[in-house]
Amino acid sequence: MTAEKPESKPVESTRAEEAKIRLQLAASSGRGESVKAQELIDEFLKDAAAAGIAPEPLRATLYSGQPVKTDKRGWYLRKNKSVAIGEDGGYYILTVPGGFMERIRGVKLFRSPPPLVVGLGGRDGETGDLVDFLARRLAEG
Repeated sequence: MTAEKPESKPVESTRAEEAKIRLQLAASSGRGESVKAQELIDEFLKDAAAAGIAPEPLRATLYSGQPVKTDKRGWYLRKNKSVAIGEDGGYYILTVPGGFMERIRGVKLFRSPPPLVVGLGGRDGETGDLVDFLARRLAEG
């Protein structure tokens, strides 16, 4: 009688499954973070309205450095005006691709999932908690 060996999965398959699980966990964590961040943004919108802080037309910057008009109004969060909250409650990254036509016509902005930490991994040094950026914007009026 010979004992049968249990079937083993190839190493590549196991690694691929583990990588897939890690990606799913990271995505889930990111969604949870975005939900919490959106709650902060929604509260900011109420506070801005109560304080009479009106949104302004948002401008974006093309990758090539030229400023362009956008289809949104809102409040800038960073001093370099690279991130904003739209009056619709969206979180917008204001550095966008484009060329000559976008310089003439402007750009359409698309929401990004809001983070709890603004500028994480950025090189310009202006990073911090979203709640602090929102509070500073309210304090500025």
